[in-house]
Amino acid sequence: MINLKDFLPSLNIKDRKIFVENFDLENLKKETPIFVYSKEAIDYFINKVKNAFKDYDTKIFYAVKANSNINILKIYKENDIGFDTVSKGELFRVLKVEKDLENTIFSGVGKREDEIEYALKNNILAINVESFSELKTTLKVAQKLNKIANISIRVNPEVNPKTHPYIATALKKSKFGVSFKDALLMYKLAKKEKYLNPIGIHFHIGSQIFEKEPFLEALDKTLEFIKVLKKENIILDFIDIGGGWGVKYSPNDPLFPLEDFAKKVINKLKNFEYKLKLFVEPGRYLIANTAIMLTKILYIKKNEDKTFYICDAGMNDFPRPSLYQAYHYIEPLYQNKEDIEIVDIVGPICESGDFLAKDREIKKCQEGDLLVCFSAGAYTMSMASNYNSRPRAKEILVKKDKHIVIRKRETLEDLICREILGD
Repeated sequence: MINLKDFLPSLNIKDRKIFVENFDLENLKKETPIFVYSKEAIDYFINKVKNAFKDYDTKIFYAVKANSNINILKIYKENDIGFDTVSKGELFRVLKVEKDLENTIFSGVGKREDEIEYALKNNILAINVESFSELKTTLKVAQKLNKIANISIRVNPEVNPKTHPYIATALKKSKFGVSFKDALLMYKLAKKEKYLNPIGIHFHIGSQIFEKEPFLEALDKTLEFIKVLKKENIILDFIDIGGGWGVKYSPNDPLFPLEDFAKKVINKLKNFEYKLKLFVEPGRYLIANTAIMLTKILYIKKNEDKTFYICDAGMNDFPRPSLYQAYHYIEPLYQNKEDIEIVDIVGPICESGDFLAKDREIKKCQEGDLLVCFSAGAYTMSMASNYNSRPRAKEILVKKDKHIVIRKRETLEDLICREILGD
């Protein structure tokens, strides 16, 4: 028996119809495709992470790339959660809800000089450095600004997280992080420089990891390296263990053992040689299972033995299935159907790769029916595009039986507002 609350904790079924909290999704039948977020679900995951790490000095940083809507960021800010950012644009978004960047970390493998300058001018908490060259560029910018740059170094603990190769980030062949050997040289250089202040260390081994063991292995390796740094009189303030905890997309996905994982992390840190603050950076884990996308079946098409549900949401709105062959659980809005059929759920985009699901068992639908696509909070709207000159979807935030618009649907004029028609 599938428990839909595993995909959205604030979901309710009333009169055999799916509700988000107490909000009737049928009210949105003329506004599809549309993203619907639940404040109750966002609060649920915030409290889940806070409670798991409550017995240790832990700071949570939300990974903005998962979903960067400023209304979502505002909720995290109000709950004393910091931000993990990877671009100047994300820093700009954070500054719309925070007065400066004192609760923000700047990560990413390819930071430009102007981005580093922007971060330092706005009092960034720390810059996660990922190469010798980037360390030297950070030093150059700090000298120019006559400002000390707090840095951490992202190490590559060479742990195989056993996830999709596109989101595995701690293998030798990965572009992310540096070896412990290189990191030692970088810390020594930073220690000698007046304008660099090495205050932390960071690792992130990948995403959608359901087992705790790879994280714990990476932690053990990094703690051993911190002992080496201590012998060099380099004492750190924090260790940042990243995020990447698996979330539920499919009925077959397990639930990540967050509480047990947190206990083991805390135990290791409490028994370490000296006190380190703990930073964690969940993005997807905090937001993925707080939202759904609602789409309408425009046409039902049968080609020989294949049935297609052609919807008004396409790969530009909901890119993960096309990019990663990712699975999202999908149900009809109405739960009173009994017959099952196997279909491809596809969009209107002129690409064979435009699909939401392939060969999917689903309760038999009719043209005009609404489909609920679950686990839609992360890497959906933040990766949406205007491909095929399609305006991006509207976003709303539900609070009980009410909702507010947190992003207007784009208009046709929005599509060309930055273009200049020449002679």
